[in-house]
Amino acid sequence: MAMSEPIVIWGAGAIGGTIGAYFQRAGVPVLFVDNVPEHVAAINQAGLRIEGPIEEFSIEAPATTPEDLEGEFNTIALCTKAHHTAPACRQLKPHLAGNGYVVSLQNGLNERTIAAHVGAERTVGAFINFGADYLEPGVIHYAGHGAVVVGELDGKTTERVTQLHQHLKLFDDRAVLTGNINGYLWGKMSYGALLYATALTNESIADALASLPHRVLLIRLAREVLAIAAAEGVHPESFDGYEPAAFLGDDDAAAASLDDLVAHNRKSAKTHSGIWRDLHVRKRPTEVDAQIGPMVEIAAENNIPAPMIARLITLIHDIETGKREPGMDLIDLLGANDHL
Repeated sequence: MAMSEPIVIWGAGAIGGTIGAYFQRAGVPVLFVDNVPEHVAAINQAGLRIEGPIEEFSIEAPATTPEDLEGEFNTIALCTKAHHTAPACRQLKPHLAGNGYVVSLQNGLNERTIAAHVGAERTVGAFINFGADYLEPGVIHYAGHGAVVVGELDGKTTERVTQLHQHLKLFDDRAVLTGNINGYLWGKMSYGALLYATALTNESIADALASLPHRVLLIRLAREVLAIAAAEGVHPESFDGYEPAAFLGDDDAAAASLDDLVAHNRKSAKTHSGIWRDLHVRKRPTEVDAQIGPMVEIAAENNIPAPMIARLITLIHDIETGKREPGMDLIDLLGANDHL
């Protein structure tokens, strides 16, 4: 599937590095753009290496920093952290061809931000849930399969999104083309809130979700997110053992969905989330304000209470600043009746 113009992978970390490597290996040329000079230099000098239990291989592909990028491109896959979305959009906009588009291969509701910068008509939505981590310059760890979904924001099936879907199938042959990308994004938002809750602890994702004493609070947290989605008129979609509709039923159905999530995560070599790695390994701020923060704003717009989400954001910041130590007791604080 040869192409003359490369797909620009803006952000060659866990997500962008993994998908870009598969594209390049399959004959879909890519150009990596990354703001870490050491990573760019390593890719240019020795290629990009994918490690982990799925498979291990290396590819050669050009890489550059945003400052050195030249030209215009029809397809830019934005793969940065959520809180880098706005500055990345300002940098990439001059390089986006007039009839080109940006697809958000990120976590969060970043399509809203992208559309504000380049226009909704030049924005494509995507949902990804596979496990990967940036290890060091030139090396990405691909740890586990997960959902890969793409769709136009208005639900239409266009030539560009159909072609992009075919490319994504080169990465994962189970990739889905959907008419309800917002449903997947909001489904991931409720799951993402659970992942942030697990990052309050030192436990693995599976062990934290499996904790029976904390099941009620975890279920309440997911329901709070889904109430906001309902107010937005969104029907959340299921993925990778996570069934949002189960959390709108009784507690037994929600607990069964959590059990499915535990089973899914126990199969992955990535035991902890990228959120946990930011907090406890890389010792840097998380994406909580860019990923979870918008839900508080959207809840307020719809007059929906979101106290647990607000507490979750506060607790993540408390760990970031050293005010609190991680532990399962922090999940208990999500159900506090007063301000933290």
